[in-house]
Amino acid sequence: MKISAMFAAVAAAAMLSACQPSAPTAEAPATETAAVAPAPGDLVAVATSNGQFNTLLAAAAAAGLVETLQGPGPFTLFAPNDAAFQALPAGTVEGLLKPENKDKLAGILTYHVVPGSVASSSLTGVADVATVNGATVKIDASTAGVVKINDAMVVAADVPASNGVIHVIDKVIMPPAAPAKK
Repeated sequence: MKISAMFAAVAAAAMLSACQPSAPTAEAPATETAAVAPAPGDLVAVATSNGQFNTLLAAAAAAGLVETLQGPGPFTLFAPNDAAFQALPAGTVEGLLKPENKDKLAGILTYHVVPGSVASSSLTGVADVATVNGATVKIDASTAGVVKINDAMVVAADVPASNGVIHVIDKVIMPPAAPAKK
């Protein structure tokens, strides 16, 4: 399935799941969006100019996802900083960057992307949210001033881009393992 078709399918699923009355809302009011100044560039340009996402950008290039992240979006990117990648076991990043691991790397990276532009101020409570790779992440904003994505802390929120928003996280989050084939 093409990435754009996958984004559309996941966006539709996310919109349907957002209609559940018990789920916290992840949409910012239109007045908040209108008040934001134009962003300096797309997600890739903003991450590049920031200087703390060199490993993430190299991984996105190796996975063939740079053009997607430069696309119209909007996307919410939970972006592990370079320190988050350095905290992985030795050899993990190098192994994932090998061409034979392109699909696995793409699965990990798309687990860090949610369709739509979600500001941290619009998050309340705890919710399971569909990512672009199809699995869900647990977003926990139940403690004032603290947002967690699975077990990763958001260390810098709401970095604007022209095609979405970046929330910097302190860990690389891994998608759940696929069920074993019987």
